[in-house]
Amino acid sequence: MKTFRLPMTRLAAAAGALALCAAPSAFAQSSVTVYGIADVLMEYRNKLNAAGDSRLSVTSGGMNTSRWGLRGAEDLGGGLKAVFQLEAEVGFDTGAAGSSFWGRQANVGLEGDFGRVIAGRSYSTTYDFMLPFDPMGYAPFYSWATSGGQIATQPRKDGMVTGVSNLIKYQGTFGPVKVGATYALGEVLGSDAAGRFLSVAGAYTAGPFSVALVVDQRNGTTITSGSYDKEKALHLGVSYDWKPVKLFAAQRRYTKSFAVGGTDLKSTMSWIGATWSATGALSITPVVYFQNIDSGASGTNDPRLFALRAKYELSKRTSLYAVASNAKSKNGGVVSVSRDDNGFADTQSSFGLGIQHRF
Repeated sequence: MKTFRLPMTRLAAAAGALALCAAPSAFAQSSVTVYGIADVLMEYRNKLNAAGDSRLSVTSGGMNTSRWGLRGAEDLGGGLKAVFQLEAEVGFDTGAAGSSFWGRQANVGLEGDFGRVIAGRSYSTTYDFMLPFDPMGYAPFYSWATSGGQIATQPRKDGMVTGVSNLIKYQGTFGPVKVGATYALGEVLGSDAAGRFLSVAGAYTAGPFSVALVVDQRNGTTITSGSYDKEKALHLGVSYDWKPVKLFAAQRRYTKSFAVGGTDLKSTMSWIGATWSATGALSITPVVYFQNIDSGASGTNDPRLFALRAKYELSKRTSLYAVASNAKSKNGGVVSVSRDDNGFADTQSSFGLGIQHRF
C-alpha cells in the first residue's frame, strides 16, 4: 500500500479551502459600512455684524451636517447582533474636523427582536423621535427645531438636547408602535443626579398618519445647597402624508428652574410645514418656526423663522438644492437664520445654492 504525502504549503492551502467551505456564513455574518454626507452650500447672508455687513460664502452643511462614519454588525446567532457606530463631523468647506473627532456618535451595543440597546455617545431619544417631524431635517442654517432664536436680553435658545455622552439608550419597534428611552449618567462626584439626562418617548404610525410624544429632563452639573438647575421639555410631533403633499406640525414646551432663586425660564417653540413632491425628482418644502418667550425676559421678543427649500434629485444619492430664509424678532431682540450663529439685528435674510451627496 502506497502512502501519499502532501507538501506543507499544499496542506495549508487545502485546510484553508476546507475551512472556507465549512463555514462560509462566518464571513457573511459580520459587516462594516463606511457612510457619510458631503454637503456644500454657497450662501449670501446679510446683517452678519453690528455694522450690518453681508457676505457671500461657501459653507459646509446647508441641508444636513456633513459627516462620515463607520457602522458594523456581527450576527451572534438566535436573532441577536452586536452593533457599533462611529460618526464624525467634517467641514467640507475647509476640510476641518469637528471639535471632537467622534463627537456625533461613538457607541456599541446589542440588537434583537427586543429592539436595540447601545452605550457610549449618541443622539438623544428626543432627537431620534422628533427628527421625522421637522420638514427641514434639522438643517444647520434653516431649522430651529433643535435650537431656537437668540434674544437680546438673555441669550438663550431653549433648545433640544441632541448629542449625549455617557448614555445607555434603548429603542424598539413593535408593529405600529415605537418606544425609546435614554439614560445618561452625569458622572458628578458626590451626586448621581447632578448632570443626569433622561428622555422617554413613544410614537405611533397608522398608514399616512404619525405622532410622537417625548419628555426629557437634564440636570445641571453644579450643586448648590444640595440641589441643581433643571431643564425640562415636552415635545409633540404629528405628520400626515397626503400624497403628493406631506404635512408636519410640532411643538416643544421648555422650562428651566434654578437651584437657588431666580424666575423659571419658559418658552414654547412651534413649527408647521409641508413637503410637496412636485415631480419624481423635485420637491418644495416651506416651513415656519416661531418661539414664544413666556418668562425670563424683559419684553417679548418672540422670534420666528420662515424657510423655503427646493430640492432636485439627480440620483438616489446626489441632490441639488436652493434655500431662502428670513428671521425676525420683536422689541429689539437679535436673531439669526442659523441655530448656531449669533444675531446682530432684529432681522436677517439669506439665500443659497447647494449640492449634497450621500455615500
